[in-house]
Amino acid sequence: MTNKDIAKVFKLCSQLMELHHENPFRTKAMATASFRIDKLPVAASSLDLEALSEQPNIGKSTAEKILQVVTTGTFPELENLLAKTPEGIIEMMKIKGLGPKKVLIIWKDLEIESVGELYYACNENRLVEAKGFGLKTQEEIKKAIEFSIASQGWFLYAKALPSAQELMGHLQEQLPLAAISFTGDYRRKMEVLQKIEILIAADIDAVEQAIRALDFEFDVQATNGKISFKEQNGFAVEVIASPEVANAKNLLLTTGSEKHIAALKEIGEIQVLDSEEAIYKALGLAYIEPELREGTNEIEKAKTNDLPHLITYADLKGSLHNHSTYSDGVHTLKDMAIYCKEELGLEYLGICDHSRTAVYARGLAIETVEAQWQEIDQLNAELAPFRIFKGIESDILGDGSLDYPDEILAKFDFVVASIHANLKMDHEKATNRIIKAIENPYTTILGHPTGRLLLSRAGYPLDFKKVIDACAANQVVIEINANPLRLDLDWRWHQYALEKGVLLSINPDAHRKEGHLDMEYGVYVARKGGLTKENCLNAFGLSEIEAYFNKKKQPII
Repeated sequence: MTNKDIAKVFKLCSQLMELHHENPFRTKAMATASFRIDKLPVAASSLDLEALSEQPNIGKSTAEKILQVVTTGTFPELENLLAKTPEGIIEMMKIKGLGPKKVLIIWKDLEIESVGELYYACNENRLVEAKGFGLKTQEEIKKAIEFSIASQGWFLYAKALPSAQELMGHLQEQLPLAAISFTGDYRRKMEVLQKIEILIAADIDAVEQAIRALDFEFDVQATNGKISFKEQNGFAVEVIASPEVANAKNLLLTTGSEKHIAALKEIGEIQVLDSEEAIYKALGLAYIEPELREGTNEIEKAKTNDLPHLITYADLKGSLHNHSTYSDGVHTLKDMAIYCKEELGLEYLGICDHSRTAVYARGLAIETVEAQWQEIDQLNAELAPFRIFKGIESDILGDGSLDYPDEILAKFDFVVASIHANLKMDHEKATNRIIKAIENPYTTILGHPTGRLLLSRAGYPLDFKKVIDACAANQVVIEINANPLRLDLDWRWHQYALEKGVLLSINPDAHRKEGHLDMEYGVYVARKGGLTKENCLNAFGLSEIEAYFNKKKQPII
């Protein structure tokens, strides 16, 4: 263990002491010890207690702790502090630009206890108004978290997309006559990736030459017909060279999951033919879209020509579940509406600012809700036939009830019910809580059902079948939250929901105008789940969705 390693342990202890308001003199002494250990002229791990105690500015107490760190990695005082600190808070302390004072505000004032929740809060613009923070600090924290996630070898599909498209453009310029395609997990639009895979119908030497001609700084490694490197933004890339005559076969083989390819091989030989369509046809199958090639039920459906006609981005007619400056959004209600109408060509916007319990997000008091309704009426008159629907993201409270009394909930056009607090319930309690909210007659859509944050936080421990069955029984739509950090409901449960007759809705959960564009990523995972436009709520036209909301609304008994 190096001096620097030992110093880091002492530094963490001093940070936790400051975080927990320990004696400031002892806290400063611990920080000073960290600095002095790092600057020792000899390796502390090579010294005994007496020799350590004789080092400049190192007393016996510090020397004893150093020896404990060398042998066990810690010491009792640090262990006591770690025991009363959530693991996510400790991880936060490692983020560049976050000292104990800022972490304390994040933990106690914003009630955020993990790096994943912090990253999502940055995306929702929640840090800007916290004491000691601002837009610049928020962006710096967001970038530091992104770097940390990328360094662990996984990254979000949405984050890789711009880099992948730029790389594809460069390669097409270098090899204009070669067939070049994305393949692997990237082509199947998996929500998280370890690498961007590309297949090129060209000689391996020509491919390597083209890659080396790119204006990037990277370490190119070529083995077994594959070339690996990291592109300029740090994403891992694997380029596969393929003989032109076998390109379609190799594209099919490298695209499908292991289960999908194994199932194909059970049917028969995967032949060298001109196209993937021809290969599937030779196996007696309809063409299977890349997103579906996961080895679930796609091959059985392809045998009977019963594959779904997958939804496209162009099928979407409106944007539901969005936030404005009334709560924690960046843009005004009018800005959001005009953007959806004029820039995106949509027919309607569903505004769903946070309900009053979400104090951290400036949740709406009843008086504010009524003021928003008045503005919506005015804007609807101005922007007709474009329509703003009066929605709310009502917090699901700890007992499963919804925020606001029934007489207020009844006046909304639709209600998105979501969980934002009390996330640590056990499997049974968490499931029962959500089912109670689903059974509320005013619940229209179940928002981000599992509460997951990709690469950061697992979802609630739910019985998914019971939750989906409850939605079917109560005619509640399930959201596919299109924020790239959520993509929740997970596509692996879409098919079960569709089989039960549950509608899904691709909602951006936008907190700024550009957030509506996240519906593109929602469409990708919806396609993986086999969603068609007929079963997607926000693919309904204006008159159709208006009729749906009116039918769903229940009178107060």
